Amino acid sequence: MPHTSPDVSDPAYVRARAMVTLFERLEHLCEGAIAIDRGGRVIYVNEKYLASLGLKHTSEAIGRPIEEVIPNSMMRKVVETGEPILLDIMELGGEQLVVTRMPIEDERRNVIGAIGFVLYDRLESLKPLLARVAQLESDLRLARRQLSNARAARFTFADFVGRTPGITQAKELAGRAARQNVTVLLTGETGTGKEMLAQAIHNASSRAEKPFVSVNVAAIPDTLIESEFFGTAPGAYTGADRKGREGKFRIADGGTLFLDEIGEMPLQLQAKLLRVLQEREIEPLGSDKISKVDLRVVAATNVDLRKRVSDGTFRPDLYYRLNVLSIDLPPLRDCLDDLPDISARLLEDISASGDHVSAKITPSALTVLARYDWPGNVRELRNVLERALILSDSGRLSGDDFARILPVGTDARPASTARAAGFVLPYAEAEAEFEKQTLEQALAASNGQISEAAKLLQISRATFYKKLAKFGLASGPASV
Repeated sequence: MPHTSPDVSDPAYVRARAMVTLFERLEHLCEGAIAIDRGGRVIYVNEKYLASLGLKHTSEAIGRPIEEVIPNSMMRKVVETGEPILLDIMELGGEQLVVTRMPIEDERRNVIGAIGFVLYDRLESLKPLLARVAQLESDLRLARRQLSNARAARFTFADFVGRTPGITQAKELAGRAARQNVTVLLTGETGTGKEMLAQAIHNASSRAEKPFVSVNVAAIPDTLIESEFFGTAPGAYTGADRKGREGKFRIADGGTLFLDEIGEMPLQLQAKLLRVLQEREIEPLGSDKISKVDLRVVAATNVDLRKRVSDGTFRPDLYYRLNVLSIDLPPLRDCLDDLPDISARLLEDISASGDHVSAKITPSALTVLARYDWPGNVRELRNVLERALILSDSGRLSGDDFARILPVGTDARPASTARAAGFVLPYAEAEAEFEKQTLEQALAASNGQISEAAKLLQISRATFYKKLAKFGLASGPASV
């Protein structure tokens, strides 16, 4: 039978070919494509998209719920509403991608699935649009700070600024962690942004809508630490709440529990924590009932846990259980090329608090800042920037604005006390400055370990924390 050429003037044929051609061209030109069925399960993903998703083979995605492959995906919403999302910026693994999402319909116009395309993974050509998005993100961060409650994670990967190798690697590993449900151990000096990264992991994960609960292990008195974590049964002991009390594990159920300064956890509690991580169940103090919990634990430390294990102060089995995925955050002195971006983000955050007008930092100021060793890392940088803003009349920070705050030598140490000839500082101010310098020096000498710093000053850990709060040295997570 002779081959019959299609009638290229037939509108139905041309329309059918247009649909096929459009899909083939989009699939070829885009940086990734993925499709789901009406139940939200992945039915197609192209090879280009695998690396961005942290996968090796398409078989690893097929049949899985879309949210397990792309946390917080909007694809299911497209299926439910039947409405396309023609242009959107999606954050995946610390990168921003420009995407489009469209419903898939059958012959009767019933929605049977959805397909999404990554149009760009390099955003240079979209700088005007991204500038507007950055402004909206800034407004959103301000709104979050005004409306957030104690259980909400505020920070995302966009807040963790930096492109130097150490920060880039930390963000890449954190992005992988967000897509999985593994326990994460964050290591690094004090003030490097461990809680910020923990919040970013939470917000990029499928647990983002659930609680983020942060606990500083070192700040809890030893007599209360067990009830603080596991809760208490009604009337468990004299003075206990008659209604009982929920512990942090129960409060964080479904979400993320961030354990800061995990190296300070007493040995007797380490055994109970290990059981929670292994069995996913807790037993409140004074109760004989065991209940299940579903949460991710992100732990952080500024001490060498391996040394603690060898010293016998940290259980080796707990260390190996926590160290499923370890992410080391570099000190600021190793990321000085990122100083302009980090400083700009910090100034933006300080201005958003409403206490200061928008400020700019000049090249001469950055030169002075780059000469400093930053023992307190990004937390100290924020403190210094805020202090400079208080003392500045213009909001345009130059090198001179930091002359009375930081030494300019490369062997600098915190807070120079040098004064101009004839200038006498009021006693109260001099006393406060001396106290603050002493706290900073103790932190530097103990590598940020609160217990050791308190011992060096011969004061209690609780008193040390109060003094840190007084001077804003423990005012929250560093903003990298």
